Amino acid sequence: PGSGPRMMAAAWRALWWRLLLLAPWGGSRAAPPPPPDAEFTFLLPAGRRECFYQGAPGNGSMEAEYQVIGGAGLDIDFSLESPSGVLLINEYRKSDGVHTIEPTEAGDYKLCFDNSFSTISEKLVFFELIFDSPQEDEDGDSWAEVVEPEEMLDMKIEDIKESIETMKNRLERSIQMQTLLRAFEARDRNLQESNMSRVNFWSAVNLGVLVVVAFLQVYMLKSLFEDKRQVRT
Repeated sequence: PGSGPRMMAAAWRALWWRLLLLAPWGGSRAAPPPPPDAEFTFLLPAGRRECFYQGAPGNGSMEAEYQVIGGAGLDIDFSLESPSGVLLINEYRKSDGVHTIEPTEAGDYKLCFDNSFSTISEKLVFFELIFDSPQEDEDGDSWAEVVEPEEMLDMKIEDIKESIETMKNRLERSIQMQTLLRAFEARDRNLQESNMSRVNFWSAVNLGVLVVVAFLQVYMLKSLFEDKRQVRT
């Protein structure tokens, strides 16, 4: 009957020791959190090249996605350089792309979008950066050692932590997929609106030609039945 309070007391003692180990004066410090994910949509004029800089921590993971959602051809040149100046990715005339850098190098990464090959068409570009910090096995082992009390608990804290991490990763992936689907939807909408404008323009041109042809046909038929002889009285 007294096992319940003992188990709660043991769990609280384990949590207290965990907080002591994570204190700033402890032997090990937690790894700095990765920078927040970023997404941006911008208009790239014809004949222009735009570059963006994004800082990233070392030994992490960075995923860069881009997509052209508006403009003639829906293509663009893309390049990605490391903080040390090494060209990691260089693509030509692509409409979209997904690239993962792992492990990352500490510093500012350079992302460039080039539309210099187009002389009249501007491009609407969407890109997203997703960061993830590496998991440290030592932290997980120390967690398991600290929270394990003398009495065997029915539920393992390590399993709970693993389930929470898995759920977090899946939620982040779901957010990423939703953002990518919104970019696809924006690109399709722009393409449909452009096609509708072209259809309306050429329909008006065809209607005008039909009216002119009908007028000319009526005029020609009337001229055939007119009596051009002069009547003398």
